[in-house]
Amino acid sequence: MADRLPTGIDVLDRKLDGGLPAGSLLVYESPPASQGELLLHELASARDTLYLTADRTEDAVIDAFKRANVPEETPDVRYVSSDSPLDDGRRLFRNVGENETLIIDPIDTFERTERTRYETFLSELQNHMHNTGSVAVLHGLRGNHVSDFRDTTIHIGDVAFRLRTTISGSDVENTLAVPKFRGGRALDETIKLNLGERVGIDTSRDIA
Repeated sequence: MADRLPTGIDVLDRKLDGGLPAGSLLVYESPPASQGELLLHELASARDTLYLTADRTEDAVIDAFKRANVPEETPDVRYVSSDSPLDDGRRLFRNVGENETLIIDPIDTFERTERTRYETFLSELQNHMHNTGSVAVLHGLRGNHVSDFRDTTIHIGDVAFRLRTTISGSDVENTLAVPKFRGGRALDETIKLNLGERVGIDTSRDIA
């Protein structure tokens, strides 16, 4: 079983000593008005992926992947009902096999449930990821209204990514912070991303 699973972005993998720890939960936060979805496309393209969509139809997600300039096939996309996200999510994530990726987009829908049940869900998800050596990506929106349970999600998660989008005049700058990295080292500086058709990294400051 692999120790590290690549993110699909070479420079980022080098900074993370090979990628994400196998068996971990990644909490990835991005602003609603950003190109943050592109990073999900890259993470899904790195290996077999089960993509749980909680706010868009399966067809809408599949169409977005088809338009994206990523090299791999479209992931297995499944819709999670807002009426029973924990039950649907638990039933579906058990299908994730060894060294695969699970994406939940957005985790906000799950965070709006009852706290004890949500904490149990995260614990069971973390256990399944550990047993299969896979990675779960929990995509949370960070806008004006952040879920009351977001701190719980980040606390239980093993790795935290936070995308920040800054607009200054005609310039748009996207930076990625990695403030938490259980089983490795958090990054002491942000990474400037180029979010075009693919995710690129501004390496002008890169000494890796």
